[in-house]
Amino acid sequence: MLTSINPKLPMRDKKATKVFYTEKLGFKEFGSVDYEGYLMLEKDNIQIHFFEFKNLNPEENYGQVYIRAENIDNFYQSLLDNKVRIHPNGQLEIKPWKQKEFSILDPDSNLLTFGQSL
Repeated sequence: MLTSINPKLPMRDKKATKVFYTEKLGFKEFGSVDYEGYLMLEKDNIQIHFFEFKNLNPEENYGQVYIRAENIDNFYQSLLDNKVRIHPNGQLEIKPWKQKEFSILDPDSNLLTFGQSL
């Protein structure tokens, strides 16, 4: 039986990734061991793992994660208040598939889309 999924996304700089996710998005580090070239972060009921890819070209990165959320309006506003840049094509809106969604890019151009069912 499957119980959860923890996406693994590329990162060029572990410190920059950690700062973005913890200080801008409210994640915290997961686990008690600091692995070289690997980072595990969590917020509420989700985890995202990152692996070091120093030669990653952000313009060629297609890493994407869809994260289901509750109280998406409040979360969206908290990101705006924290000066997180919303993707130019990812403003908060209701989609035809009955989801309220928005998207951001992390420092390595991994696309994070947040959605709430209506």
